[in-house]
Amino acid sequence: MQQSSRRQFLRQLGVAGVAAMAGIPALALRPGAVDSLTIMHTNDTHSRLDPYPINDPNYPGMGGYARRATLVRRLREQDPNLLLLDAGDIFQGTPYFNMYGGEPELKLMSKMGYDAAAFGNHEFDNGMDGFARVSPYANFPFLAANYDFSRTILADKVGDYKVIRKGGRKVGIYGIGINPQGLVSKNLYEGMVFLDPIAKAREMESKLITMDCDLIICLSHLGLYYQDERPSDVMLARYTRYTDIIVGGHTHNLLDPPRREENLGGRTVTIGQAGYGGTYAGIMQVRFNGENNFVEPYTTKV
Repeated sequence: MQQSSRRQFLRQLGVAGVAAMAGIPALALRPGAVDSLTIMHTNDTHSRLDPYPINDPNYPGMGGYARRATLVRRLREQDPNLLLLDAGDIFQGTPYFNMYGGEPELKLMSKMGYDAAAFGNHEFDNGMDGFARVSPYANFPFLAANYDFSRTILADKVGDYKVIRKGGRKVGIYGIGINPQGLVSKNLYEGMVFLDPIAKAREMESKLITMDCDLIICLSHLGLYYQDERPSDVMLARYTRYTDIIVGGHTHNLLDPPRREENLGGRTVTIGQAGYGGTYAGIMQVRFNGENNFVEPYTTKV
């Protein structure tokens, strides 16, 4: 099957809001498949279970898991096939993590019905043993294709990719993590082998496209962009071919408008990232239309 003839890409896109998406692939309509899909993404919540104080100078009264759950419920009422994703750094930042090690965060995200999450560098903060202790509270997968955990306690607890079916559509999702060196004490990730993010991204997208996915999403915790040659979301977009959406984290960017990059095939990849502390959510409506898809993006405070 020829990849170039198999997929048609979006030619025109109205861009607005933090979660604007472009370069979405389209297949011939699957029998019985939905013609639209809603995606909501978060990142870098850093254990902020409660809203910010009402007198906070930056985010007065914003954020908190209860408010997020209300937003998720409202979106799911509009679209029961909602795809709910997180780009990592769920842990660390408030006393909740110090006391409970991530248990309440994972329990609440599971109740909200998250579909997948990236493995951020702060997920190492209690060591791999600490993550292993709380991982049973997550009924969604953590993904990091370029973290080789095969000789560690996390060998069966962090995956490379996941194919999720939503309304008859196949959505391929893979995870990419940042190099923990210099960010995390080495003893906290001893035994994990860090692999080249771009090479692993290419491997994952090639695997997912052969699995006939309608949409390929990278959950990335690399960070948006750096002045040096460190791997980033911008670099990943430029040096991949089949990844349609990059849901990013780590650098706490509120992307409004979104970052758009041309990939190796000359097609557009759009990078979404929704700030810090769970105060915003990126939301996108993907409309499948046979040979073209159209995306209506917007952002909302939480």
